[in-house]
Amino acid sequence: MENSTWSVWFPSAHKAEILENPLQTYLLGIIISICGNVLISISLNIQKYAHMRQSQRDTKPYYSSPVWWSGVVLMGVGELGNFAAYGFAPASLIAPLGSVSVIGGTLAITGTYLLVTFAPHTSTHITAHLVQYYVVSWHFLIYIFIEIVVFCILLYLYKRRNVKHIVVVMLLVALLASLTVISVKAVSGMITESITSQLQLIYPIFYVMLVVMVASCAFQIKFLNQAMKMFDATEVVPINFVFFTASAILAGIVFYQEFEGLALLNIFMFLLGCLLSFLGVFLIARNRPKKKQEDSNFISMDRIPGKRHTEKVQPEAKTSTYESLAAKFMCSRAGQPEDS
Repeated sequence: MENSTWSVWFPSAHKAEILENPLQTYLLGIIISICGNVLISISLNIQKYAHMRQSQRDTKPYYSSPVWWSGVVLMGVGELGNFAAYGFAPASLIAPLGSVSVIGGTLAITGTYLLVTFAPHTSTHITAHLVQYYVVSWHFLIYIFIEIVVFCILLYLYKRRNVKHIVVVMLLVALLASLTVISVKAVSGMITESITSQLQLIYPIFYVMLVVMVASCAFQIKFLNQAMKMFDATEVVPINFVFFTASAILAGIVFYQEFEGLALLNIFMFLLGCLLSFLGVFLIARNRPKKKQEDSNFISMDRIPGKRHTEKVQPEAKTSTYESLAAKFMCSRAGQPEDS
């Protein structure tokens, strides 16, 4: 009796929990993920446009812009597609498919093909008991401890030391994304299992994972929007893709043990596909035109309090005003008294 109780609460990964995914279900997850990532790509561009427009027009916060909220809603729809896709295919496959959001080069297409071909073609039937077993496993406890320590260090550098480097911000997003992937797959899997087989929503672990999912998504959006305000989209998008994908694959390997039993050739080709996708994304983003920097010799009138003009002005060098101002400046620097 004791052994049967133990097997119910802590099922082994070698038992019938892991079954072959039907081809139609597997392809459905891929298609849903691709559509969701396309919407996410569009939403990021809309949010970036909203940030730029708000900075040019007035000093109101970006979250007061209807354009920004439309981008957020569109991102929500795209993430909903990703949420559903995690219930049909392994997390280590769904996450790298984000390259389709900026796809367009041969490398990215080749990498995506390798990912789809050599990714794990088995998916775990997620149940509440299985999630509980994974949560208390020693390798996940070590993983989450390291992640919390690294996150606290990065947050200290970002908030207290004012280190506004793009890598620091995007690493914060990636660490949160790792928890998001774990919780999203757990919640999506338990909902799918409740619909197709046995009700899983009566277990507390479902609501724990739901809270983790909502909280991690909210803070991800916060840090991602801060990155979009501080840096150009051609920098944020590829770095976010690489960091998010790496953290999602690692989360799938550590928590859901998705590479267990996978052939060495499959693992190598899968990692090669990730590398090609990363390289393709960087090459595509590098070729995008960057925002032209303003000339430091000119003063924008909209930065002067009380002015609404957008023209840039500079005193002409030949005017008497320009010469008198220059003379006064030089006299004051030399410590000489000004002539009356």
